[in-house]
This record gives sequence, structure tokens and C-alpha cells, in this order.
Amino acid sequence: MFDQLKDLAVKQLGERMFNNSLGQNETNEAANEGSNFLMDLVKSKVAGGGLSQVQDLFSKGGADVANNGIFQELQGKLGEIFQQKGMNAEEAQAEAASTAPDFINSIREKFESKEEQDSAFDLGAITNMIPGNAGDAINKLKNLF
Repeated sequence: MFDQLKDLAVKQLGERMFNNSLGQNETNEAANEGSNFLMDLVKSKVAGGGLSQVQDLFSKGGADVANNGIFQELQGKLGEIFQQKGMNAEEAQAEAASTAPDFINSIREKFESKEEQDSAFDLGAITNMIPGNAGDAINKLKNLF
């Protein structure tokens, strides 16, 4: 699932950043860094008992994405990444504000999809990436969707 998530991030960010000041290499690097950050953040939230934030992030039935702590951290990190890749601070923040919601909504669609090609997007796969015993987390996550 991690590879599919990274591919989705590259696609989303590439489409959103087509007409901005970054080149293709910088865009790809930003997409990889952003998706790595998101996966690390989700793993830490699940391992730390923040299952409701993960549920809200990946479920349309969840709270408004803008109020989700994971989303807010991701948006802030994307702004930092864009700035590190060469955007000025104002452009980086604006790009993060417009890119992050589309990115998360695309991921939500994958987690909620019943299509076979999206079957890798499930919370069980996320919890399997957590080091140690994630059995309790998996059992708790089974009923989230």
C-alpha cells in the first residue's frame, strides 16, 4: 500500500504543481517526502492510540478534514517541503493549502472504494507497518469502516 500511496501522491502533487515555480524533479521529491511524512505520521498515531484521527482522515463520514490534526500537520509539512524545494514562503503555504485537501480526498476515495484495484488501501495494511504487536490496533480498526 505504501507504494500505491506514494504513486498517488506523486500524481496529485504533479497535477497540482504543474504551473508553479518548481521543476519536475523537485515536484517528485516533494511528493515522495510528503507521502513518507504522512505514512510516518499515520503509523505514529495508530501506535499511540490516535485511531479516531486516522478514521476521520480516511473516512468521508469523519470530521471535516481541515479540523483533523494529521491533516494540519501534513499541510504544514508540505509547506515546509515546498519551500525547501525552492518556493518562496508565501507560495509554498498557498500551494500546501490547495494541494493537501485534494491529496487527502484522493486517499479517502481509495480507502472507501470497493473496486478491486483499490483493495490495497485498507487500515489493516497501515497497522501491519507498525513495528511490534499491532494486533490490538488491527482489531480496533476493523470496525472503523
